Amino acid sequence: MGASSIETTLHSFRSKRIAVIGDIMLDNYIFGHVSRISPEYPVPVVDVTHEDHRLGGAANVALNTLALGAKTILIGITGADHNRDLLLELFRSRGLATDGLICDPSRPTTSKTRILSQNHHITRIDVESKREIDDAIEREILNSFESVVNSIDAVILEDYNKGLLSAPLIKKIIASAKANNVPVLVDPKHQNFFAYKGCTLFKPNLSEMAASLGILLNNNDREVEEACLLLQQKIQTDTIIVTRSDKGMTLYNGSFTHIAATSLEVADVSGAGDTVIGVLALGVASGIDIVMNATIANLAAATVCQEVGAVPVKSEKLIKAFQDHLQ
Repeated sequence: MGASSIETTLHSFRSKRIAVIGDIMLDNYIFGHVSRISPEYPVPVVDVTHEDHRLGGAANVALNTLALGAKTILIGITGADHNRDLLLELFRSRGLATDGLICDPSRPTTSKTRILSQNHHITRIDVESKREIDDAIEREILNSFESVVNSIDAVILEDYNKGLLSAPLIKKIIASAKANNVPVLVDPKHQNFFAYKGCTLFKPNLSEMAASLGILLNNNDREVEEACLLLQQKIQTDTIIVTRSDKGMTLYNGSFTHIAATSLEVADVSGAGDTVIGVLALGVASGIDIVMNATIANLAAATVCQEVGAVPVKSEKLIKAFQDHLQ
């Protein structure tokens, strides 16, 4: 693929319709600077300069596909609280439809509040429930998906183990997608890891794969390949893509391809996995070669790691990174 082809590929993404189902989060950032230690307890005092609210989890995945021009349908749950109001406001300001945002008053809206000083994390405060959704909410999620399944080009299941993607719901979504010839791409977490059997593309990271298989795994090609073969026996997917931090990623689809990490400077890795799964879904929907698809996703993740906090990929940065990659 030449330099002009990346622009053609990104252009093809704009005609796609992607559904994202998963754990939606509100990411709060409190920025400031530490100039002293508290006289009450030996902890730093952060003098706040500004605050920021961003979409996280499955909502950040949706922002990535939306940023690359795809029609994006996001389905997930929130509580009935102030953080839901903040989410709705962010959805509207970013141009994301709110129809799939199902309210469950029995739980809080998942939120992560990060406190930073000079762009270094001091601490993080989580408000969440990990309890699995009840039957009524499960039916609402499934109905939302089934109302769009015959009009989408791919579905992403974005699992942060916050209770939305229960094993029964996962099976029903995969069955419904398969019946409609819709590819299913999965970003799993440890719980329900093997419930995604029969999906199209499965994207664990190295530690998730090792923990779920119950093995000690060094980050070398041979051990990762052996783990992929073990995983494939259990998951029976078309493609496994393992993200390996500074070693890049490994792709298995009957044969192995190792894609090296890029040399772009890293400021913050948060949100990189969201970018990878979003770009992979667009590539699968567009029918591009899986190795080229993974290469583009890898470069896209590197571009978002250059910024602090989870941010969606930008087309112009991705085009430049791809052109530099060819040189």
